[in-house]
Amino acid sequence: MVMTTYGVLSPPVGDRDHAWGRQDAPVTVVLYGDFECPYSGKAFRAVKRLQGSLPDGFRYVYRHFPIARKHRHAQQAAEASEAAAAQGRFWEYHDLLYHHQNELGERDLVRYAADLRLDVGSFEQDLAEHAHAAKVREDSEGGEASGVNGTPTFFVNGDIFEGFYEYAELFDVITKEIP
Repeated sequence: MVMTTYGVLSPPVGDRDHAWGRQDAPVTVVLYGDFECPYSGKAFRAVKRLQGSLPDGFRYVYRHFPIARKHRHAQQAAEASEAAAAQGRFWEYHDLLYHHQNELGERDLVRYAADLRLDVGSFEQDLAEHAHAAKVREDSEGGEASGVNGTPTFFVNGDIFEGFYEYAELFDVITKEIP
């Protein structure tokens, strides 16, 4: 049984997370996303703009929440991003997946690994063995425990963000949190 505390991030951000930005940034934004979800793609574009506008003002954390019943490639894309992370290239792979949301078949995922000059043999083995499925599942379970039921879902400094995932609204929320 998963206990839900709606609106409070669980588990808190830690070493297992993929984080961009300073660890001591005054604001931490966590996104639960699905690489195949068009709304997560829109949220990704807003975050990229925020990274350019507020490079030192916030830390961005990405967690997986693939909705496989709606997006048939979401689970494998999430696992592929973790296979890239195992080779030190999570963020580059993450960005490629969001830039190519309509091209997430297995051949596409392998092509992106080759484009990033990853060890493709290891990458393909990780995919075939579902080597990173547990990490994806842990992210999803944490999201469920926090009250996530769809993507994208943001948390700002540990609290669920109930607004829209548009740049302007996220910018306002983040800048209000910066001392």
